[in-house]
Amino acid sequence: MKILIVDDEPVQRAIIGQFLEEHGFQVLEAEDGRRALDLFRKGFIPLVLLDHRMPDMNGDQVLEELMKINPLVQVIMITAYGAVDTAVKVMKLGAADFLEKPVDLELLLGKVEAAVNRIETETDLQEVSTELDEGRIPLTFIGKSAPMKEAVSTAKRVAATPWPVLIYGETGTGKELMARLVHELSPRKDAEFVEVNCAAIPETLFESELFGHKKGAFTGASRDKQGLFEFAQHGTLFLDEIGELPEHLQAKLLRVLQEKRITAVGALRPVEVDVRIVAATNRDLKKMADQGLFRQDLYFRLNVFEIHLPPLRERKDDIPDLVNLFMAKYQTQPVRISSEAMDRLLKYHWPGNVRELEHIIQRLVTLCRGNVIKASDIPFVPRETASNLSERLKQVEKEEILKALRAKDWIQTRAAELLGISERVLRYKMKKYGIKNKRQ
Repeated sequence: MKILIVDDEPVQRAIIGQFLEEHGFQVLEAEDGRRALDLFRKGFIPLVLLDHRMPDMNGDQVLEELMKINPLVQVIMITAYGAVDTAVKVMKLGAADFLEKPVDLELLLGKVEAAVNRIETETDLQEVSTELDEGRIPLTFIGKSAPMKEAVSTAKRVAATPWPVLIYGETGTGKELMARLVHELSPRKDAEFVEVNCAAIPETLFESELFGHKKGAFTGASRDKQGLFEFAQHGTLFLDEIGELPEHLQAKLLRVLQEKRITAVGALRPVEVDVRIVAATNRDLKKMADQGLFRQDLYFRLNVFEIHLPPLRERKDDIPDLVNLFMAKYQTQPVRISSEAMDRLLKYHWPGNVRELEHIIQRLVTLCRGNVIKASDIPFVPRETASNLSERLKQVEKEEILKALRAKDWIQTRAAELLGISERVLRYKMKKYGIKNKRQ
């Protein structure tokens, strides 16, 4: 990947440039802002290291011009040590990150690698978004928050491979939708996508459902039945809730994954299958495997690639878009949502994730008496946010310290004993909360 270093000091450019080249990057150099802009216009440069203090144009001016030419460029601004105001300013102007002088090369490498990851993620997202927008993928996908961008980017990269994918996520986070996205992005998209809920199929019927059976194989088998593995031939088999699969069935599934052959119940000869496995779970399979509750060999077979879906409380940036999507899906007449109602939705902790949000919106647009959904229509009160809870805990701790100090006439040794902490910790907390010793 190309990186442009913009700095008026030749020694600085040489040191950083050589270091980055040693780590596999292609480096371009510019001694001032105008030269940097000329190079930037001539070719694709996704990442720029930009010194803030330069003689012709300062870093702010160069940054603004770079963002005008390509708003997606990643810029790491190099600022003077301790220049907090400058750092805040450049971040507001669009810099992805900043670094203080003198430059710590290892810290620089970490920031460069993080920027490269963001660039590659955005590239993947643009390609997926194009396919979604043009209708080549028959899905509606909302995911502009950072955790969802990472999940979609991972799906894009693993889709082209034939290997199994394991999707982790709480109930209601959209694991089936992600599995379908992997399928639609893969070379198997023209074949079947077959979903199996491992928790819903009775154990006695599981083999028959997955592998099929022959007529007369058991009581009630009045005809031959094709199994889901065969039905998904050359396509994708989605094994949802894989953590609920009983151990003896785990062994049978492992054998199929190893041999790529199935034998229908009552059949004499196996049949070869070419199926891509995508599994999903809301449980910690690694922990289950360590505890002997899930076969380790099957876990390693399924866990070639991992995709982690964040809970809705960790991707609240997506809530307004999800609300609009579900309102358009379920409303029978034009309805809008008030700012107060949206605020309440954003503050709620969403234990049921996207599925719960969809059901709430479906109910709201159905029962709404007017054309505006108000805060009073929301059937829950937002849980206290983590930041508010943290502030309250700090206040409680401060009050307890003051109470102990007053009870012991501000003798810190005795107050610390009453609180069950050391005197050193008490002094630290007094300084943290701005508590002055009244006896001094």
